[in-house]
Amino acid sequence: MSTSRSVTTDARELAEQLRPALRRIFRQLRRQSSGLEISPLHAPLLIAIMENPGIGVGELAQMEGLRSPTMTGHINSMVAAGLVKRTEPTEGDRRRVGLVATPHGRSLIDAMRKRRTDQLARALERLPDTSRAALWAAIPALSDLNLTDIDA
Repeated sequence: MSTSRSVTTDARELAEQLRPALRRIFRQLRRQSSGLEISPLHAPLLIAIMENPGIGVGELAQMEGLRSPTMTGHINSMVAAGLVKRTEPTEGDRRRVGLVATPHGRSLIDAMRKRRTDQLARALERLPDTSRAALWAAIPALSDLNLTDIDA
């Protein structure tokens, strides 16, 4: 029982240290995207559409934790900006229209990812070898983290 308590305590302390560091890094990377033609709200939606081509507005809203009317507004503005297009209705349900990223939308996300990767690489270059080695060693554990299976 004491082992369980110490693991829980250790995990909590690690979370308290890790969360602000990750938030700071994410915020700094997000700022790097400010010069692109895509809003910070639309970028993650476009990425979700790219990862799930043909996804419906309702499915996307549920996945992103938004109401369908709110998502419809975002999608309408993304369609108007040429980032996303609606697909033809499916055979089984003529009302069901999917969403796909346009070539323009994909190129903006590719540019955003490249800028963020370049920024992160430049910051990593400045770290001492031991710090970079520690980050390399942490990648498998960070990749194993899954917050979707855990109740808030």
